Amino acid sequence: MPVDQEFVALQSVSFGYPTLSGTVGRLILDGVDLKLPKGSLVALMGGSGSGKTTILRLLGGQIRPQSGSVQVGGLEVPTLGHSELFALRRRMGMLFQFGALFTDMSVFDNVAFPLREHTRLAEASIRDLVLLKLNAVGLRGAAALMPSEISGGMARRVALARAIALDPELIMYDEPFAGLDPISLGVTANLIRRLNAALGATSIIVTHDVEESLSIVDYVYFLAEGKIVAQGTPDEIRASDLPYVRQFISGAPDGPVRFHYPAPDYARDLGLGQVTSP
Repeated sequence: MPVDQEFVALQSVSFGYPTLSGTVGRLILDGVDLKLPKGSLVALMGGSGSGKTTILRLLGGQIRPQSGSVQVGGLEVPTLGHSELFALRRRMGMLFQFGALFTDMSVFDNVAFPLREHTRLAEASIRDLVLLKLNAVGLRGAAALMPSEISGGMARRVALARAIALDPELIMYDEPFAGLDPISLGVTANLIRRLNAALGATSIIVTHDVEESLSIVDYVYFLAEGKIVAQGTPDEIRASDLPYVRQFISGAPDGPVRFHYPAPDYARDLGLGQVTSP
């Protein structure tokens, strides 16, 4: 993967959420290195709780790492002041899991919201831009509808139009394919690929959908136990013989990722007599 003109770079990043006592709990990320060249579309995969969404929160400045560097567009995110951070966020777009549309706003007003909030454009200009973004996702005809009047797949496309309303340089997708039927999933995946190319944006997708993601991304990082355990192009990932990658792609129940959380021997927990220690 080319490393020139990196737009996003994490270097030796460690992060753990604080406990009630104020100390750092279990590390969610432990010395993570990750790079996204400008214009690339990268997938971040791994089991639930492996730290994928945490990386998105670090990039957006919602949380700060205990150690390491988090850079976006050449800026060190954890060191930014309030106004600098908000200026950087204007260069970002976020597609939340399940869309997160404002239910009391029309499709049009949902997409117009960031334009009204962050620009001083006249309403006539906002109207033209909103219709342009909705047309890009195939929903210009649904502008007057409410979120309750459209399907889940359509709602995800409206959320995508809202995410690109300000022509962001970095677009972050949190499980964009979750809950979609096969047709909506394919449409959404192709939209993500086409919009990334059209905008010249840098995009990172947090996803569990292996096959659909491998068909559109340039590069893949696999996270497990707080570390990057595998990375490569889609072809390299498909050909990988690493046990974690093979288990994730095949969905096998047995492998490096265990179904059962570590626990004492089951018989001993049930009080069924003397048993040997696990």
